Amino acid sequence: MVKVVRSTILKAPIEAVWEILRDFNGHDRWHPAVASSQIERSREADRIGCIRRFKLTDGAELREQLLALSDADTAYTYCLLDTPIPLLNYVSHVQLIPVTDLDHTFWRCEGSFDAPAARCEDLVQMVARDIYDAGFGAIRAELGLEG
Repeated sequence: MVKVVRSTILKAPIEAVWEILRDFNGHDRWHPAVASSQIERSREADRIGCIRRFKLTDGAELREQLLALSDADTAYTYCLLDTPIPLLNYVSHVQLIPVTDLDHTFWRCEGSFDAPAARCEDLVQMVARDIYDAGFGAIRAELGLEG
């Protein structure tokens, strides 16, 4: 099992960041890799067990399931159900924590997965760079924040 942890501090109040990230089906509006997204069976995007089916800008299609969502902890967990990429048993946990002295937000992403040995390092870098780091930058842009 491989683990990828990335974090950042956003110069924005936690409520503003959570308002965007809480929408499990909203990543197509801000993440640069996501072209479109929909929740299967017209379920609510904050309902535990809902599944989002989305397409990446390169045409690949993925499905992810919401496993946990906590407004009290400003956190959610999801797993990858279907993907053309060999990220096996992928589970990701996203959490926001207030940085109270500055009214900023600490954002932590953690993903774990199994991968073929020959692809392991490439997949670790892809998750870190193309999913987590790209998301950090996209939320900064969405909120109108500087680098």
